[in-house]
Amino acid sequence: MSDDSIQAVLKAHPTVRADWLALHSETIIDPELPIVDPHHHFWDHPGDRYLATETVLDFSTGHKVLSTVHVQCRTMYREHGPEALKPVGETEFVRRAAEQSAASNPSLQLCAGIVGTVDLLLGHDVQPALEAHIEAGGGLFRGIRPTVVWHESREVLPSGAAQGVLTAAPTRAALSCIQKMGLTLDVWAFFTQLKDVAQICREHPDLTVVINHTGGPLGIGPYKGVRDQVFAEWRSRIEELAALPNTVIKLGGLAMRYAGFGFNERTVPPSSGDLVAAWKPYMQLCVDLFGPQRCMFESNFPVDKAMCSYGVLWNAYKKIAADLSATDRGHLFSGTAARVYRLQLD
Repeated sequence: MSDDSIQAVLKAHPTVRADWLALHSETIIDPELPIVDPHHHFWDHPGDRYLATETVLDFSTGHKVLSTVHVQCRTMYREHGPEALKPVGETEFVRRAAEQSAASNPSLQLCAGIVGTVDLLLGHDVQPALEAHIEAGGGLFRGIRPTVVWHESREVLPSGAAQGVLTAAPTRAALSCIQKMGLTLDVWAFFTQLKDVAQICREHPDLTVVINHTGGPLGIGPYKGVRDQVFAEWRSRIEELAALPNTVIKLGGLAMRYAGFGFNERTVPPSSGDLVAAWKPYMQLCVDLFGPQRCMFESNFPVDKAMCSYGVLWNAYKKIAADLSATDRGHLFSGTAARVYRLQLD
């Protein structure tokens, strides 16, 4: 995805409004429950900065966040050198930020895992880039999230993202390299792409594939006003993925504009109860199908911050999981993420 395409996607997202978010606050539920946040972003885009200072402010609002994973977001790329190695600049930057944060915030292992990106269309030639990421990560690099999200409707995805990356022949060779190097594969794809995701999971059974953002249900563009129909199709594709033992799913991302819930359009921000009412059918189904040991809650901050605060978001997750056993809640809030991303929790 080009720089112009990235900017188009960012501009399409709702703006984070601190004054609006401040209109609603809640008492933190179960503040001693350990949390690993397996999906957040550092970035420094024009007019939009979210780095260690901003992250710590959000993550220190009452929930017990022990550790986090940074997931690629096309920031701090190298300005020079081979094109295939430019994304390594993001890994270099995040590793330095993690080291600096550790000195000032020892109770929070910020970016204890790093998920970067490579161009899957490099095929076998992707290996030097993977090796460079691992070296740049200084022991923190855990996996790859390539750019594969695509939709034909510009109402859904206002960018020139490449179509068919998941089904391209070179992608198979690249995925084999990722698996052989002991890395995970994070995949952000819309529900309309999940059959292709299932196919690569079947072809690479030893590769751990982490499905991002609850499998990408849509509620905008051609999917606006047909939520029940979308849910039924999304469910059938989630069932197919859950039957494959090398898959894991992140529960979150539904506060992005793509899901169509439109919380940002309200006069007052949503409560955790509002989020539960909207999201529980999706997340409960995933827990039932994958099992708690293959599910993990994610914040997707600062993207999801445009529709809800960090405290309210995790309160909603705790309410969704309230009827589960302590062991199962442990998997959802920290255990699955720590295992998948090989994080050491004190």
